[in-house]
Amino acid sequence: MKALNSEEFWQFACHLYNEGDMQTRLLDYQNQQAKNVNLCLLMYYLDSLNLAISLTQLNKLEQSICEFEQHVLKPLRTTRAYLKANQSEIDEYKTLRKELLSAELKLEKQQQKILIDAVNKMNLAPSATPNNSARYLP
Repeated sequence: MKALNSEEFWQFACHLYNEGDMQTRLLDYQNQQAKNVNLCLLMYYLDSLNLAISLTQLNKLEQSICEFEQHVLKPLRTTRAYLKANQSEIDEYKTLRKELLSAELKLEKQQQKILIDAVNKMNLAPSATPNNSARYLP
């Protein structure tokens, strides 16, 4: 298997995220089912490349981003939600929101790099119909 490129994954993810109702669906997976959006996007990406992932490999990918998710991204999302709920009391709320969104986007890209680095250490099986997204999503 040719090594995957994190920048190519980022471009794929940005395009897919903005397609139709995908953003809403992904955020629903995140908020209602505690799924990781970047891992969802990776499953779609691997599907597009006709590469199948095993359940064991999927579990390893979840483990590879768990600490980053818990210590970096979730607290940032919590901060953004708090500021939004209290925006009338927060000086320069709009500026802070924009800066936090920018930071979050950069951190999401970093998490995608972690995922690609982990995938590149795996031996994925070529498949005409991989359906990785169904393995991760309900």
